[in-house]
Amino acid sequence: MTARARVAAALALAGCLAAPLSLLANAPDQSLRPVARGQIVQGQILPADAFISPADLGVPEQVVVPGTLAPAARPPARALSPSTFGVRPEAEPRDPNRFAAMRPRARPPRIEDTARRTEALLRQGAVCGDPSLQGIHVGRVAGNSGCGIEDAVRLRSVSGVALSTHALIDCTTAKTLKTWIDGALKKEVGRRGGGVSELKVAAHYACRPRNNQRGAKISEHGKGRAIDISAIKLRDGSEITVLDGWNTRKDGKLLRRLHKAACGPFGTVLGPESDRFHRNHFHFDTARYRSGAYCR
Repeated sequence: MTARARVAAALALAGCLAAPLSLLANAPDQSLRPVARGQIVQGQILPADAFISPADLGVPEQVVVPGTLAPAARPPARALSPSTFGVRPEAEPRDPNRFAAMRPRARPPRIEDTARRTEALLRQGAVCGDPSLQGIHVGRVAGNSGCGIEDAVRLRSVSGVALSTHALIDCTTAKTLKTWIDGALKKEVGRRGGGVSELKVAAHYACRPRNNQRGAKISEHGKGRAIDISAIKLRDGSEITVLDGWNTRKDGKLLRRLHKAACGPFGTVLGPESDRFHRNHFHFDTARYRSGAYCR
């Protein structure tokens, strides 16, 4: 910017600053007040009808002290009622305790006593620390050639489903059987025939080689870790058997779903398609393998 341009800019800025000062110099000594009715404005008297009166707005007139401005009075407020919001009044008054906290009714003493007796009976017959596993605690079962059970139970029912033969097994196998019964068996069978009442046990603890073949390894049955199921008995007396139902349209799909559901909870699951030794039953055991469950 040249010197001449800088001088011009400075003079312009000084003029802008001087303008407000000149205005302040001519300012009135007192602030302006609103013009009252009938007062002369610029040499003319304004007529009264040039102003809106409170009556024009439906507001009662107020006494106004000359020289003051008073606000117009508000119209009287209407009382609010349910009808204001479109709510019809009830024909009958509400019960004052209608919304009071409600407590569940106490059970009759007879029902309480029955429940306590039932629970006591279940706990007397409970094994493996689970009332749904009913049987007798046996303890250590000695055996030869690698057989035996460290801590055995003789299981007679699982979750209300009876075992046709009281199975001598360990607690791990008993709890795994419960998982299969509660999670798959009852769900798949449902209400058919009134539901499941009993499992036909084909084998449990026995000190023998696999498939009773001489020279074979000791079976998981000889360690209390296996149970064989040959049929499912329903409450109406009918049965679903592995031998007769596996290849039928009525029971084949159901038995295959039960076979599949056992694979995972149990380490070994064998059925009719595994070999000739398991054509008539399911073999379940809790042996564990590094490669995962073995199911055929």
